[in-house]
Amino acid sequence: MSAPLLVVFGTAGYAATHLRRARELHDRGEIVLAGACDVRDPPPESLELLPDGAIVTYDPAELLSRTGAGIAVVATPPRTHLLLARLALDAGCHLLVEKPPVLDLAAFDELARRGRAVQTGFQSFGSAAIPVIRAAIDRGEIGDVTGVGAAGAWIRRDDYYQRAAWAGRRDLGDGSLTNPFAHAVASALLLNGTADTDPERVTVELYRARDIECDDTACTRLTFENAPDVVVAATLTAEADHDPYVLVHGTAGRIRWHYKTDDLVIGDETVRVGPPEDLLSNLVRHVRDQVPLLAPLTRTRAFTALVEAVRGAPEPRPLPAVRDEDRFVVPGVDAAVDDAAGRLALFSELDLSWGYPA
Repeated sequence: MSAPLLVVFGTAGYAATHLRRARELHDRGEIVLAGACDVRDPPPESLELLPDGAIVTYDPAELLSRTGAGIAVVATPPRTHLLLARLALDAGCHLLVEKPPVLDLAAFDELARRGRAVQTGFQSFGSAAIPVIRAAIDRGEIGDVTGVGAAGAWIRRDDYYQRAAWAGRRDLGDGSLTNPFAHAVASALLLNGTADTDPERVTVELYRARDIECDDTACTRLTFENAPDVVVAATLTAEADHDPYVLVHGTAGRIRWHYKTDDLVIGDETVRVGPPEDLLSNLVRHVRDQVPLLAPLTRTRAFTALVEAVRGAPEPRPLPAVRDEDRFVVPGVDAAVDDAAGRLALFSELDLSWGYPA
């Protein structure tokens, strides 16, 4: 079987990471990196990743028609994902779509009906920790699962909001839960066993320290009919950077998984896990050998319900923040995020001066 032809939509920002991974697969003979496109001139370092003969264009339809690609990577601003996915699917491509894959359930349903493989860019789904955690839960090592929390607290400076036109725009998919900490939400839902389920209710509380359209601090509770709740709290106005984590609550213990570093603690035991599997490589093997996808679109349904709820929620409430050079800091927010994940509580349910009912 000949190696499939692959193209990448996007060349700057995180798209460059996909180009690097695609070039590695190209050099191993697993794919042919046939080209890339962008609305702007690609940066020189991205052009250097393309092999001789690869096509570079501003027009995604032209790229697809000239290459005859069978796999496309969509690594562009979230508002463009649906349009580019349509073009690629209509051309017969299988897809890897960056997160958030789409911005509402109607778009989700449209892509799900197309009958092609659609992998999403939730790299944490490729972690070797996931089967270890599932096995520990199945063995009853923490008793019955009573809920899944997640927490993320980072510092984000002025240049973070100046990096792209869609930064700080809620209508275009930005927000602490839907973009930087999307992995926390999606991973918590995956471990809860409800990633592909419609929530009964999605409660969101949105806050902002900056004068932006989206939140920079938020929490959510997703409630399900026959499964525990998922509660996620996040902020980009932290006092210090912290490694984000997912916390599985049980009647006899907890599991704490830092999904970026794969530090894993089950009960009181630190567990070592193997290296993660690359999602693009997994998609290629799925197309070639029918191995299961690690991050299929179907496992982002509940996450997409959250994205839809965030976009339709009331305006973010202002926070009592301190300006510190090129960033905003909300005193005590780091502890509030941890407390929310640890108690499966919304900010409004904690003893915070700024928490408000959703």
